[in-house]
Amino acid sequence: MLLIITTTRRPATNLGWLLHKHPGKCQSFELPFGKAHVCYPEATEERCTAALILDIDPVGLVRIQGGPSGQNWSLEQYVNDRPYVASSFLSVAISRVFGTAISGICKGKQEVADAALPLQVKLAAVPCRGGEAFLRALFEPLGYTVAAHRHTLDEKFPEWGESSYYTVELAGTVRLSDLLSHLYVLIPVLDDDKHYWVGEAEVEKLLRHGEGWLADHPAKEQIARRYLMHRHNLTREALARLADEDAPDPEAEVRSRAREEEEVEKTLNLNEQRLGAVLAALRASGARRVLDLGCGEGKLLQSLVKDKSITEVVGLDASVRALEIAQRRLKLDRLAPAVRERLKLLHGALTYRDKRLAGFDAAAVVEVIEHLDPPRLAAFERMLFEFAKPATVVLTTPNIEYNAKFENMPAGKLRHKDHRFEWTRAEFRAWAEGVAGRFGYSVRFLPVGTEDPTLGAPTQMAVFSRS
Repeated sequence: MLLIITTTRRPATNLGWLLHKHPGKCQSFELPFGKAHVCYPEATEERCTAALILDIDPVGLVRIQGGPSGQNWSLEQYVNDRPYVASSFLSVAISRVFGTAISGICKGKQEVADAALPLQVKLAAVPCRGGEAFLRALFEPLGYTVAAHRHTLDEKFPEWGESSYYTVELAGTVRLSDLLSHLYVLIPVLDDDKHYWVGEAEVEKLLRHGEGWLADHPAKEQIARRYLMHRHNLTREALARLADEDAPDPEAEVRSRAREEEEVEKTLNLNEQRLGAVLAALRASGARRVLDLGCGEGKLLQSLVKDKSITEVVGLDASVRALEIAQRRLKLDRLAPAVRERLKLLHGALTYRDKRLAGFDAAAVVEVIEHLDPPRLAAFERMLFEFAKPATVVLTTPNIEYNAKFENMPAGKLRHKDHRFEWTRAEFRAWAEGVAGRFGYSVRFLPVGTEDPTLGAPTQMAVFSRS
């Protein structure tokens, strides 16, 4: 099984930096189903090529898993195409061997990782259940030029006809991380098979690696269906969440949101006051397991993980990019094991029931709900207060009445262009008391920031406690 990636952007040897694999070395990596090898057939300033060679042990695979796709037919366990063609084995190898590259992180060469590069890809043998037309329908909308050579079943006996296997070459100007994400998702889609059980975790993988391109892909339904092994419930969930991404998402512009709101509020040092007030409320509740919903870049998570009385901290965000920033901010790779075990980052939405969020003592929802379209508020309410049901919820949102005091803010404008609404104190109180009554909570209100006698505080906070 062979994957070749080539670039011609000078200095082409930057490919080694991006892949985190030195062009002067041949490296091998143990995988559960065999070995992966990375080498560079050529590495010059003008042209650099990296090769990923996957060596699958079919006998060992049978002994470990009971055969391909869990089948138990004695012949097919040993006689099959799995060691030779691009499949979900190759996707796993890409994620394991090029994990940092697929995340888009490259210390010392980040500007190269963020740039679109001229890249060429060759897959030696690809099973395409759907033919060349389907192959092109997957890659051409992503901007690739596609060349496909279909193989006969046996060159000595052309009358036997053509096989479903192709040698595929792709060319495009894209970020390397995007290319690897495209391959990770689309290789098993072409094969229409996977070597492992497909469960709910696969939906998260699909959305994570499909962020920024899958929601707008004309073949997204076929991609989701095949990637999730035709499991209808998982496919419906994935497509529903992709449809949500088409609309402005409350967490999708975390960095922009933070900058714009901080620009408006910077004279008050309001962000620090807000985080301090939320932390105080969480500590007062005695919570030991805490959720940060819409965690963004991880500013609140930084403070939560430092509190030794909190035994588990989970941050959830719909933006993979925001989670990557949070991961760097928190320095997850450098944390002591005991601290690292207490902290987890999850990719997910705030409007869908999520079993991973159940059973926590408290949840923080800091400056998030105003980014939701009003029709989606009901779904958010049920997700949090009916299904997750933390004992305490600490929620903050802007007070629109106070906007009149911001000199750098035009009259009638909201604090951020992505805000769908901002409430008065009376509107917020009515909403919060309605939610508390419907879902069995009590609620109290606290001002955050210096209060104006007429306009109130710049941020309003509600602390919900389950009755």
